[in-house]
Amino acid sequence: MTKTVELVYPPGEVHFVGDGFRVHNFIPSRYGLDMQRMSPFIMLDYGSKHYFSPSEHARGVGVHPHRGFETVTIAYKGRVAHHDSSGGGGIIGEGDVQWMTAASGVLHKEYHEETFSAEGGDFQMVQLWVNLPAKDKMSTPKYQAISNQEIVKVDLGESGLVEVIAGEYQGQKGPAYTFTPVHMYNAKLKAGAQSKFSFPANYNTCLLVIEGAASVNGSVDVPLDHLALMANAGEEFTLEAKEDSVVLILSGEPILEPIAAHGPFVMNTRQEIMQAFEDFNAGKFGYLA
Repeated sequence: MTKTVELVYPPGEVHFVGDGFRVHNFIPSRYGLDMQRMSPFIMLDYGSKHYFSPSEHARGVGVHPHRGFETVTIAYKGRVAHHDSSGGGGIIGEGDVQWMTAASGVLHKEYHEETFSAEGGDFQMVQLWVNLPAKDKMSTPKYQAISNQEIVKVDLGESGLVEVIAGEYQGQKGPAYTFTPVHMYNAKLKAGAQSKFSFPANYNTCLLVIEGAASVNGSVDVPLDHLALMANAGEEFTLEAKEDSVVLILSGEPILEPIAAHGPFVMNTRQEIMQAFEDFNAGKFGYLA
């Protein structure tokens, strides 16, 4: 059975996270796409392509806490420097992925990399929050630095290629470790090329057009910077590039547990959220200058 498009979402209003991340918020959104509907993907901020002028000040977001989930940053244009209180950190360059498991709690900061800040340039990124099941929310924080060289590329011949960040495509597995079943691809297709994708019917699945324009099953157009939410029925769909295109494809098994979210904390109960604030205020998330 074919998996069809439930709805296509426009990028909506733009806002800044700190002074360095100009984003459209797709999950959760004012259109009703909430954390449960796209679980385990509980937040998606998309920084569409934007030119930042040279700056002596490194734009970004200062020290802030996280608990109960993972943050995934996919860099398409520009470079980001980041550090966290568990010892993770580094530079996320074009094509790289930063996968941070906040779990029991970390402090984090991220900002435009020094040379990029000084020179200016196009900046385009996606940041996802991937939820953790209750049994793993208080596990030890960890960090996966995934360079573009490490990302598995499935060659589609003249049609292009699919980068497999997490999960599996055509029998090839991506490098990211995940706590629950997650598929995360960049489909880089030439104009007119088609490729088939298949996920279990109950998996929550969406597509975000990063470059170009695409259509799904030959019937639903998905323009640049738009997100297509797939229905939770059927398994296979066909993606066609209307021009040279890059499409981020996300699909994952939903975590069927209560979600209690407040600011940078995502837990299962209100009591756990209150405990997160207490632990943060008590300095239990570590130290980060």
